[in-house]
Amino acid sequence: MTFRFLHLVRPFMAILPEVSAPDRKVPFKNKVLWTALTLFVFLVCSQIPLYGIMSSDSSDPLYWMRAILASNRGTLMELGISPIVTSGMVMQLLAGAGIINVDQNLKEDRALFSGAQKLFGLIITLGQATIYVLTGMYGDPKDLGAGVCFLLVLQLFTAGLIIILLDELLQKGYGLGSGISLFVATNICETIVWKAFSPRTIDVGRGPEFEGAIIATFSMLFGRNDKIRAIRDALYRPYLPNVMNLIVTIAIFGAVIFLQGFRIDIPIKNTRIRGIRATYPIKLFYTSNMPIMLQSALTSNVFLISQMLYTRFPNNILIRLLGVWEASAGSNQVFATGGLVYFMSPPQGFVDALIHPIHFVIYVAFMLGTCAMFSRTWVDISGSSPKDVSKQLKDQQIVLVGHREDSTFRYLKKLIPLAATVGGILIGAVTVVADLFGALGSGTGILMAVTIIYQYFEIFVKEQQEAGSLESLLF
Repeated sequence: MTFRFLHLVRPFMAILPEVSAPDRKVPFKNKVLWTALTLFVFLVCSQIPLYGIMSSDSSDPLYWMRAILASNRGTLMELGISPIVTSGMVMQLLAGAGIINVDQNLKEDRALFSGAQKLFGLIITLGQATIYVLTGMYGDPKDLGAGVCFLLVLQLFTAGLIIILLDELLQKGYGLGSGISLFVATNICETIVWKAFSPRTIDVGRGPEFEGAIIATFSMLFGRNDKIRAIRDALYRPYLPNVMNLIVTIAIFGAVIFLQGFRIDIPIKNTRIRGIRATYPIKLFYTSNMPIMLQSALTSNVFLISQMLYTRFPNNILIRLLGVWEASAGSNQVFATGGLVYFMSPPQGFVDALIHPIHFVIYVAFMLGTCAMFSRTWVDISGSSPKDVSKQLKDQQIVLVGHREDSTFRYLKKLIPLAATVGGILIGAVTVVADLFGALGSGTGILMAVTIIYQYFEIFVKEQQEAGSLESLLF
């Protein structure tokens, strides 16, 4: 028996925490309850502050990524789903590239691969937690002391373990969908609703104003004598959410929902049962939100590493080539102003894109290129490639109408890579447009929220069809 990389995980399998699979089919109502309970635990952890923090007003290295990583600064959910997404991305890429040999038809290989992904996720959680504490995000480590630093790392690690187990709980069939999707959609929707209806007041130099765009609009209309200026401020006020941001957000939601419906329905028939025909859909968003999720995981880790290195070695030429970070006016938040990460970060609105056209063009090329690349890569490593689909159809004795069995692969090879590439480019383009016009929750966040909600709708419809009508479920 030859040695393989996955064999290194075997000694850890006995100590890795695991959620056992259900021994019988979980009823739909129980799945809804487990999903609600999982969401409740996540929301509670998102509000519990970390014990031992001395300061939380330093620069946030994940400033752009908070919503899509389901993280909340200064709480147990500081890291969010970043470790899970990163470990999953790396393991899938290694398996897809053939560096790790995995046979998904073998139960042992599936268990070892899942264990390796979980172990890698825990290692990343520990590493990110340690970096956060040692780089002074919660105060100078010397002032905090070794005991408090250890306690902070322990809290972040434990919270990361909870997130991994909650995600596994849903994926094992106790709930609906996956924990990652549920947490991301909830966090993004919460961000959008908060920016629209937040009752918090902020002094912007001309007196206190409500943070929420809608509440601020009514406050300006009823509280000011100059109604024209009130409407103008409500529509276009800088630094705080405004009505135009909300309109752009709604428009992006509609555009993504519209694009979700684009697909090619390929007629299929079963060779065993004559007279029964159906369709096999090839969606425009063939890989759903995976391209933007993988792209966000890549970007967030590069940003985190670049900021950490620049804080420690600001004069090193190689580190400055990776990224130069400077604080924005009136806040402690730093933004990339040079280096590679500057061109990976979005412009600060439409005006900034006009002022720095080279930055904007390179950023657009980076977004479209990486989304298309990740979309094509995900097709090959996720079991949804033309070869995999044609094999699945053949095993089920299903053929495409008007095509011989041996031509199925060639036909799918024309459609699936094209759908994956075009879908990835469109995902990147929607993200760029949303960020450019200031959509609430970021373009990436909106796109991910819509696709996740759409997936949950499809899951709900499928469960309804399997379990019966809604009336039989409720009564």
